[in-house]
Amino acid sequence: MIKKYFLFLVLSFLISNQSIGQLITEDKNLPKIGEKVNLSSPYHTTLTFFFNLEESHFEPEKAGKTLDVSGMKNPDAEKLAVQLKQIFEGKGVIIRTSEIPNDQNYRDSTSGAELIFYFDKKNLPGIFLEKEGNEWKFSSFSVSQIEELHSETYPYGTAKLLNILPKIGTQEYLGLQLWQLVGIFILILLVFLAHWIFTVAVDNVLLYSFKRFGYGKLGENYLLPVARVTSFYLIVLLLSIFIRVLQLPTEIWSWVLVVFRTLKPFLITLIFYKLVNVLAAYFARLATKTESTLDDQLVPLLRKTLKAFVVIIGTLFILRDGLNLDIIPFLTGLSIGGVAIALAAQDTIKNFFGSVMIFIDKPFQVGDWITSGDIDGTVEEVGFRSTRIRTFRNSLMYVPNGKIADATLDNHGLRQYRRFYTTLTVTYDTPPQLIEEFVKGLREIVVAHPHTRKDMYHIYFNNLSSYSQDIMFYIFFEVPTWGEELACRHEILVQTVKLANTLGVRFAFPTQTLHMETFPEKKGLVPEYNSDSAFYQNKLGEFMNTTLKKK
Repeated sequence: MIKKYFLFLVLSFLISNQSIGQLITEDKNLPKIGEKVNLSSPYHTTLTFFFNLEESHFEPEKAGKTLDVSGMKNPDAEKLAVQLKQIFEGKGVIIRTSEIPNDQNYRDSTSGAELIFYFDKKNLPGIFLEKEGNEWKFSSFSVSQIEELHSETYPYGTAKLLNILPKIGTQEYLGLQLWQLVGIFILILLVFLAHWIFTVAVDNVLLYSFKRFGYGKLGENYLLPVARVTSFYLIVLLLSIFIRVLQLPTEIWSWVLVVFRTLKPFLITLIFYKLVNVLAAYFARLATKTESTLDDQLVPLLRKTLKAFVVIIGTLFILRDGLNLDIIPFLTGLSIGGVAIALAAQDTIKNFFGSVMIFIDKPFQVGDWITSGDIDGTVEEVGFRSTRIRTFRNSLMYVPNGKIADATLDNHGLRQYRRFYTTLTVTYDTPPQLIEEFVKGLREIVVAHPHTRKDMYHIYFNNLSSYSQDIMFYIFFEVPTWGEELACRHEILVQTVKLANTLGVRFAFPTQTLHMETFPEKKGLVPEYNSDSAFYQNKLGEFMNTTLKKK
């Protein structure tokens, strides 16, 4: 349905407009040009130029008189006129009679009110008419640019095809001449041939090379999609060069040219979009070699950001180069709208920059245990807007990155050593000799444990409380996780209880003791301790030989 509607529009356009090459007129009756060359205004000079280069009345000598060749030595005005018309056709510049001034003293207001007229300042800025005396001609500067522009429009020797292909035949079929139909057929064959060559080169040669060097997965998943899109771009590039030689009708060629101009930036955008995956894979591989897990979260965010950037820039190029739209007003409106959006989304922008600061400063990484006010848990993921934290209740906490960036964080995950501090309380009836040996045994337990810090620990009898004699137990574990810390605490405390049982140390707890007169037939509740230090030293040696040596 869409195709039929498009063809209907094209046919309607062709019927309702008369065309002379690149010149389209909405006038029902063109002025009679006749044998006389009329150069009185930009309008008449343009009609004279294009009318005398039509095949039905091909008189290039008259068209050559519209060129100012006064600044050239031995000029071939006829050849230059034909080349200039071919430039108009190759560039797809369409000139409408309604846009050409019919004023003998026309002045271009955009060029200092000079007596000149530009056909297309964007595509052909160097081609313009200029009034010399009473005549409007293509300026001497424009004439000097013709050969260079012709080589640029028809590069790689394609200009020679303009003279070779028409010799095939000029009979008309379906609105096209025979040589044009043959050229279209040859071009289609070349497209299929180029596609086959690129397919073989990319799918077989390139992929085989990567597999041979051990990078088959990289080539198949990342580089192969890029190579395929690149092959399509090269085909479009070749088509855009050779299809100009066919000199299709103006209305058709203008649409074809828009398609090619749009396809080029679109395919380039697609190539860079695919390349972002390759770049992200490279950074992901680098991230696996680092100890930090935060950069593992940075890679997906970087990939999404680069893809969004590529899409935005590619869209602007498609609008400017493909659809020939002026993007300056769009960018201006976007900047004004951006200010309004920024004011309305201050928190979102704050959170975004908060995430940037987190990735730059790296105050924590995934898996770290952090605390700050109500924040208490393990970091699971860092996003653009918020950080996901798993609490010890196994619930998920989503904290805005702006809040984290401004907060004072306590990162327990970055601890090199994990402190363990407690107070061991023994009863008041424990003699000093036993306490001394008990403290020595505790120190031996710390030294013997494989995950304790040996250069920094404090174990002393340091306080007399209301119901006990207190021993300070202050040590550090050299373990990375909280689970391992708990396991080490368990081992140390078990050894402490075994030591106390071996030496006969009783741990105190808050009690009140009522002392009564001891009856002859009963003994008191207070145990009897040996006053000999050697006795407790032997007990400690027995503990070290039996318990600690077993470990």
